[in-house]
Amino acid sequence: MDVTAEIRQNHLRYGSSDNTAPAGLSSSRSLNYASGGSINKPEQIKIKIIPFTLNYKDSVGLFGSENYFVKVDVEVDPRYTFACFEEEFWECARESNENGTVNTYSVAVIDENEDLTTVNTYEPAEMQSGLQEPDDGYISIDLNNLKTGNIYVDSWLDIRLYTQNREEHPYDKMFIRPNEQFYIGFHARNTRRLPYNVDCMIGNQYVSGSELSADDAKKIARIN
Repeated sequence: MDVTAEIRQNHLRYGSSDNTAPAGLSSSRSLNYASGGSINKPEQIKIKIIPFTLNYKDSVGLFGSENYFVKVDVEVDPRYTFACFEEEFWECARESNENGTVNTYSVAVIDENEDLTTVNTYEPAEMQSGLQEPDDGYISIDLNNLKTGNIYVDSWLDIRLYTQNREEHPYDKMFIRPNEQFYIGFHARNTRRLPYNVDCMIGNQYVSGSELSADDAKKIARIN
């Protein structure tokens, strides 16, 4: 059957451009338009404040892209953080406007103009704000597949972390430098539309490489 006339008629009626509707990219063979369809053409996002949680709720698979990738560009601004990261043997201080005594201890008064000299071998306190970065500091990346509750769907969907070198990371937890990138991959393993619900927590931990346990040290994203 010669369908040339019908094709021409459709082009005249609807236009001859490719079908770029996300749900029709697979059937129309237009996956080259899919955002995040490959690790070389991912969706991109930049994170500057930690800790920060990304949540993704969507679907992949039938009548769409079978793979979806997100590139997360982390550039931590040390002046701003939403958490206090404790060092070994030290606890974070809490500032408030309370007066009086607490457990027999008088409330401290902060006056940078008064504490100027060494008293009884105690040097003046140095007030610093923001994130104090160690030379070998790492932030944590925690990938949590919250799933949908349907085992017949969840068992066919894989969520993966990838390093800055686009290499698959073998764990759901990763440690990177405060100014590196990483990737998240969503992979459909079945010929059906698969919904997903995924959290990625960035910067829940901020530690020196020397403080990492032997198990966590294996989860550092190595750069070749």
